[in-house]
Amino acid sequence: MADRATNEYLNTERAKNDDNDLFAAIGKQVLGLNLGDDEEPAEDDRVKVVDEIESLCMNCHENGMTRLLLTRIPFFREIILMSFYCEHCHLKNNEIQPAGEIQEQGSKYAFKLSSLDDLERQLVKSDTAILRIEDLLIEVPAGRGRLTNVEGILSEVLKDLEGDQKLRRKEDPKLYKKIDGVVQSLIKMLIGGKFPFTISLDDPAGNSWIEPSPSDSKTKGKYTHSQYPRTPEQNEALGLGETSEEQGVGSAEMVPQLQPEDGGGMEDVDILEGQTYDLPVFCPGCAKPAHMLVQMVHIPHFKQVIVSTTHCDVCGYKTNDVKTGGEVPESGKRIWLHVKDAKDLGRDILKSETCLLKIPECRVEVTPGTMGGRFTTVEGLVTQIRDDLKGSIFDVGEDEVSTDSMPSDTKKEWGTFFAQLDKAVKGEIQYTILMEDPLGNSYCQLLDLDDSGNDPKVRTQEYERTEEEEEELGLADMKTRLNEKGEYVREKLGKTSPKPEGAAESSGIGNTKAQNNGS
Repeated sequence: MADRATNEYLNTERAKNDDNDLFAAIGKQVLGLNLGDDEEPAEDDRVKVVDEIESLCMNCHENGMTRLLLTRIPFFREIILMSFYCEHCHLKNNEIQPAGEIQEQGSKYAFKLSSLDDLERQLVKSDTAILRIEDLLIEVPAGRGRLTNVEGILSEVLKDLEGDQKLRRKEDPKLYKKIDGVVQSLIKMLIGGKFPFTISLDDPAGNSWIEPSPSDSKTKGKYTHSQYPRTPEQNEALGLGETSEEQGVGSAEMVPQLQPEDGGGMEDVDILEGQTYDLPVFCPGCAKPAHMLVQMVHIPHFKQVIVSTTHCDVCGYKTNDVKTGGEVPESGKRIWLHVKDAKDLGRDILKSETCLLKIPECRVEVTPGTMGGRFTTVEGLVTQIRDDLKGSIFDVGEDEVSTDSMPSDTKKEWGTFFAQLDKAVKGEIQYTILMEDPLGNSYCQLLDLDDSGNDPKVRTQEYERTEEEEEELGLADMKTRLNEKGEYVREKLGKTSPKPEGAAESSGIGNTKAQNNGS
């Protein structure tokens, strides 16, 4: 039906295009359809090309008509809207499919609804995404793509659950009562009687989306977006890479082994600081063999970290990351940096993968796992935050994306938001960076030391991890001590040995254990 027609349509357009890039956007390939060679189409005309394809109706097996429209969702990306209609049996079917490339990483969105306005947020659920209503433990599996809002997707779930309730009431009263409880909860959610509640979208193709808002930063945990590398199984399901049979060797048999630059195995070889090692891996983007370069770097007055970069020659995928090691400390650590002038923009800063980062003056909150580990300068970190946010909001590519279709109030709010971030990048405003790391693996360089060895612009505070943080980090499940009964039990992390007098000058991160004064 529509899927078959769409596949034929996309395959035809792929054949017309000479670009063999694995991640080439289909939307870019079809923009020139039905256009004369002598005319340069206007932007509005280029996104309104409608193609009609005669296709088989799976209901009456007569020929119907599928209409395909390439369009762009404001501050997201291109999609193909599909509409099938059979004039013989009057069957209708509407779907969407991503017209852009499969993203290099999968993405997950979580959105906590707290008001009726949140129900109006736009939502794209691609045909590879899984939607969950977390509070009701409801999961909508991958299937038909949808372009709607949160209210619309909840209404569809409600309609599906109510569909067979009359039959269940007669044949399975117990199941009827259980589902009826879920139905009533969904009704309360739709009318605003069950706030707050959370929905999530998990898409290994990275083509699903929930509309963000600058005001989301006012409520902790209201809107989160994280990216993750796909597994070989997810890549195979998306049609990326080759199957184990085609490769002749299963992915599980490719055992990564560190190789130093001068070749040879790693037996009896110490990993030396400053030495680069090559680790064969599978590319998260295309599942082809790639290489990860790994180097151990010592940050002065802090600790040793592992800096890694991955590059794939097949699809062009690139990424870099920083991993910290060492023992798990007893306490987490908060670091406040007060950026007051251009000199502070050049400070070295390490944000670990477990760190929560906030810039209150710019209404920025970066949740753990969103950017991975980063070792850069203050200017570099804020610049990357700005660019990542702008890319996810406006889908900025080779050409600046027009925001004319964005509501004026939303456009003005985003403009103010990014204008403030631009000032922060240039050092034109004073602001505070807060890093809260439950593993204490984040770092900020000390520059302006006073007579006591402290930097007045940097303040640190040790804090006790919450049970939720212990659970998320997996520390609650670590049982390493044998008791008198021969059972493994959890061993409480011991107190760190007191440092000798004057150690604050060489500690780098911790000046003193500060009191929590609400900074």
